[in-house]
Amino acid sequence: MKKIIIAVDGFSSCGKSTLAKDLASKLGYAYIDSGAMYRAVTLYFLENGIDPDDPEAVDDALKRIEIRFLRMNGENHTF
Repeated sequence: MKKIIIAVDGFSSCGKSTLAKDLASKLGYAYIDSGAMYRAVTLYFLENGIDPDDPEAVDDALKRIEIRFLRMNGENHTF
């Protein structure tokens, strides 16, 4: 089966994550929580004093940052 990327969008608290996790599990796909990814980048910028209005600093930071998604004990974790 050809793998495709599926994005789920919708209102707050309408079941997007539940649907996406179930769908990913049934299809054997990876579930990536983009919100967790954005929060991880924000935390990295805050902890490292990176000015989000400085394009060069942002570009350099995004080249260095590593974000890992792990599933442990049925829960998703972002590092």
